[in-house]
Amino acid sequence: MADKKGNPGGIAAGQLRSIIERIERLEEEKTALSADIREIYAEAKANGFDAKAMRQIVRIRKLEPTERQEQEAIIDLYMHALGMAE
Repeated sequence: MADKKGNPGGIAAGQLRSIIERIERLEEEKTALSADIREIYAEAKANGFDAKAMRQIVRIRKLEPTERQEQEAIIDLYMHALGMAE
């Protein structure tokens, strides 16, 4: 079945192709950015920094202050329950 413009299945092929190509370009950029980030972590590690700790800090900094405080409180509670806190 075709739409009024003769597109099979009623799909605007040109628009679909454009969207797919934009996604592909963004995926390529994302891959390049990921490689750049890995290089920065490698550089930090070479300079004596702990990459795991840095990744965790980056993750924490993305949180809203109240969300971060809530998460820290839960972790503290769990650590006390497991006898891991002082």
